Amino acid sequence: MAFDLVIKNGTIVDGSGQARYRADVGVKDGRIAEIGRIRENGAESIDADGMIVAPGFIDGHTHMDAQVTWDPLGSCSCWHGVTSVMMGNCGFALAPCKPEDREWYARCLEAGEDIPTEAIMSGVSWDWETFPEYLDAVGRAPKALNHGSYIGHSALRMYVMGKRALDQEATEDDVAKMAAMVADAIQAGALGFSTSRSPTHVTPDDTPVASRIGGWDEIDRLVAPMTELNAGIFQLAPDVTSGASQEAFFEQVRRIALESGRPIMFGTIASRQGKDPKPWQFHTKYLDETVAMGGRMYGQATTRSINALFSLKSNLPFDLLPTWKEVRALPLEEQKRRLAAPETRGKLIAEEAQMKPRGFEFQGGGAATTNPLRPDYTNLIVMQGVDWDDPTVDDLARSANKNPVETMIDLMLANEDQIFIQPLVNENPEDVLGLLKHPRTLATFSDSGAHVCQEMGSSLPTHLLNYWVRLRQEFTLEEGIRML
Repeated sequence: MAFDLVIKNGTIVDGSGQARYRADVGVKDGRIAEIGRIRENGAESIDADGMIVAPGFIDGHTHMDAQVTWDPLGSCSCWHGVTSVMMGNCGFALAPCKPEDREWYARCLEAGEDIPTEAIMSGVSWDWETFPEYLDAVGRAPKALNHGSYIGHSALRMYVMGKRALDQEATEDDVAKMAAMVADAIQAGALGFSTSRSPTHVTPDDTPVASRIGGWDEIDRLVAPMTELNAGIFQLAPDVTSGASQEAFFEQVRRIALESGRPIMFGTIASRQGKDPKPWQFHTKYLDETVAMGGRMYGQATTRSINALFSLKSNLPFDLLPTWKEVRALPLEEQKRRLAAPETRGKLIAEEAQMKPRGFEFQGGGAATTNPLRPDYTNLIVMQGVDWDDPTVDDLARSANKNPVETMIDLMLANEDQIFIQPLVNENPEDVLGLLKHPRTLATFSDSGAHVCQEMGSSLPTHLLNYWVRLRQEFTLEEGIRML
């Protein structure tokens, strides 16, 4: 056979979890045609001696719905070994969408997922209205990654109900139309149906997104077409505002899993946020019990904490305070001059006391950067590397006998690219390890395509390989690649 590409002399880790072995890989027409000892060269040959040859990774939780239409590479996911992504998570989608609603959809994505409206409106082709037409548009787009998508509940509601979707229950006619569209989407190739119950998902008016207005009866009706077609995954963002809300949420999700027979997927987390938060074992217990009862349920787990990122070049926790707001509106060099001026610095440090203290609020990456609470400096990390061993602002402030705000200013003046990381959920590495070792969780929860200056989770695959495989040695390389 004449191969288009032959990768020679590499060490194969094939994703099955089986032990590595040395072999060549032959590729023909974009597909692996042979693995073994290949004598001939291909039209192109790569010598992979001393290198690992592995399958591309799958990112099961992204928001690349808009980005796929303007970014053929699929950055930043492609730089971390990802070759397949699932879009349309959490009920957010760009289809179905009427032409007159395009800007509203874009504004909702900006409010919920930090994807700028201007970028969406100028970069997206909008050569679709229905969800099958959107899949066709994705198919036509030049791209380096494989893309699949859920049909999103918020988009469905807005398309069928208009503005009523934001504050009213659906009528019988509304639900029938949405259910028919779910069926059409599944038959056209949608991966499934997604929704959100998360209080962090809000509109530009700080009201619940459309999916959160729909009740569980409505969700039952929209999952039903997948049962009838025996196809599709039900993905949803959980309500984790309190321990009680988590209990109510999981009872409903378990019921749907058992009644529908469809696989269900949601984010599994550990967090100190919210009122009486539940530990990660609470989530995995529901997974195990539901499966024992006959349901199919999987958790999406991160490989590190989900963070809010702060920096001089993006957002800082203090940006809404009067003097900070004035300084932050200036060009970068002028900001640095003002930060160094003793009189201004004194005002900036004093104003921090005006910030709202942290209570029971549960903040996602968006609100945590654009409307932050007073920082917990023992949980605000000064990023110096990628090995999860950096000091906190409190550590450095105490060692220098300085105010934490002054410490942050000094760090930014010394390095204008300094990044501060505030873990929001999965703050404790041992909690993350517990989730990753559970047999019903998947190492995938990046939100790639969203929150680029707020969270930036596309590095989750390489963090797993660097931190958990290489540094901590909690997993073998074979296990790590299987997980990805």
